[in-house]
Amino acid sequence: MNLSRPNGGDPALLRRLNTQVVLRALRGGPPVTVTQLSGAASLSRQTVEAVLADLGERGWVEETEPERGMGRPARRYRFRNEAGYILGVDVGVHKLLAVLSDLDGNEVAVRRSDLAEEINGADRLAHIRREVLDLLAEHPGPRAALRSLCLGVPGIVGPGGRITLSTPIPDWNGLDLANQASRWVGCPAHVENDANLAALAERWQGSARFADDCLYILTGHRTGAGLIIGGRLHRGRGGAAGEIGALAVLRWEDEGTAELRSATDVGNVFTRAAEGDSRSLALVGQFARSLAQGAAAMVLTVNPDLLIIGGGYSRAGEVLAAPLRAHLQDLCLDPPQITLSTLGEECVALGAVRLALDGAEQDLFGFHDRTEHLSTE
Repeated sequence: MNLSRPNGGDPALLRRLNTQVVLRALRGGPPVTVTQLSGAASLSRQTVEAVLADLGERGWVEETEPERGMGRPARRYRFRNEAGYILGVDVGVHKLLAVLSDLDGNEVAVRRSDLAEEINGADRLAHIRREVLDLLAEHPGPRAALRSLCLGVPGIVGPGGRITLSTPIPDWNGLDLANQASRWVGCPAHVENDANLAALAERWQGSARFADDCLYILTGHRTGAGLIIGGRLHRGRGGAAGEIGALAVLRWEDEGTAELRSATDVGNVFTRAAEGDSRSLALVGQFARSLAQGAAAMVLTVNPDLLIIGGGYSRAGEVLAAPLRAHLQDLCLDPPQITLSTLGEECVALGAVRLALDGAEQDLFGFHDRTEHLSTE
């Protein structure tokens, strides 16, 4: 039975599908005419006009100034990306980074603040609430039209947004953070593991735009992993997919890893390694070997197209990527291409924006299949 085609007895479903097709053709580009939309959406002109009229009444689409030229100018329409806003927040152990965007994912504002590692769970939560509300207070228009919020956290998150386990922030174990955050801002809130969100961001705007299967490793003061399989984020049954660092035998927390992380200035270690310092090269080599052992287990299981190194240590560049590549060559039957993240410190927050956009689009427009947004457009 083919469930992808609506039948004549389901006009509501047909209208929703037509709306989705028109919106996908309209968003992210310059104003277009009804004729252009009709061709792009493969719908009749009459259907497109009916959809535009409905979207116009709901405030999502507006007619723009016609192009000047000979004859009667055709009416043109654009999606009102400013009709709603999204907030993505990276809640790190040491920092908070919030990205405010419109409904096309265009960045409107960024807010960053530092967090003390020793801060307790309640004070950390109060700090995040204050920073979120202060950012929104600085942008009253987006505040009034906020549609969705997503927070990325270092931990395992259950399907409902409750934190199942966070080793870096143990006070938050069992916290229903999604419910708390939703009450702050009066709109739906989502919570997701930070490495998962970083993987989602790479698939949306970063190195993995052309890869259907990819592994993202977030590495810095801690190490985590996110998986994209078949173009979609893979969370697993309880949100614990990618938590391979918990398997001690894979040595993601062995002595070499701990020694590098305990260095006063890790950046200087990478710099000295690039300059050929033997002690620094040895530390980086030990770390790369430990990283490769955990990564190889996932590579052998998933056989991804791409492995992306992100997080603070990705700034080491080829100093870290080269030995990792060599180790994986020895450990894996079919090693993937290895690349460095290009999204910088905003990676997790951008992934939070993407996930929040997905939720908002489902609520506002009835989108239920996010494959299109995770592919190259």
